[in-house]
Formats: sequence, structure tokens, C-alpha cells
Amino acid sequence: QVQLVESGGGLVQAGGSLRLSCAASKSISSGNTMGWYRQAPGKQRELVATITSFGSTNYADSVKGRFASSRDNAKKTVYLQMNSLKPEDTAVYYCFHDSGYRSWGQGTQVTVSS
Repeated sequence: QVQLVESGGGLVQAGGSLRLSCAASKSISSGNTMGWYRQAPGKQRELVATITSFGSTNYADSVKGRFASSRDNAKKTVYLQMNSLKPEDTAVYYCFHDSGYRSWGQGTQVTVSS
């Protein structure tokens, strides 16, 4: 099991940017997919972005062109760069690691004010 710690959330105005980080307790260099979900109050958890060990990415339609995921395997860290933020991006963002067993971070709050 991998321990994940997210950071980088906060309060930002609409149109602003934030970068989330997800630091893993073990090597992430191979054999896994990592990514981000988010959950807004009263809504179901939504898949935002995924990134494989090879660096292949996928994004929800709602964030395509605005969000970008990357990873630094040497630092055991995955990032989510969020640009052109909108109030509807407000949510708790959760990092996950999946190598057959899925591990979750504790979540980090992102609040976008209008």
C-alpha cells in the first residue's frame, strides 16, 4: 500500500491557477496509474485526470485544456496544474495510486471565488 499526501490547495479567484502535488511514500516509477478525483458538496466523486507510469494522460471533458497532470518519478510526486479556474472547480481534490490496489490521499480543498 502506498501512502499519499496532497498539498497545494487553497482559495483562488476565478481565472487563477493552482498546482496540486501528491507525494507518494514508495517508488512510483512503474506499473501504476495515478491521478485525481474531486468531490464537490452534495455531488458524487468525479474523475478529473489520470497519468500512467509512461506519462500518458487523460482528462475529464470539463477540465480539458485547463488542467495538466505530470509526474516526477524521482521525487515520487504527481502534480495537477490547474489554470483558468472556475467556481465550479471548487471541490476537495483527492489523489490516487492504482497498481491493482487503489490507495487514496486525504484530500485537499480547492475553492474558487467568483
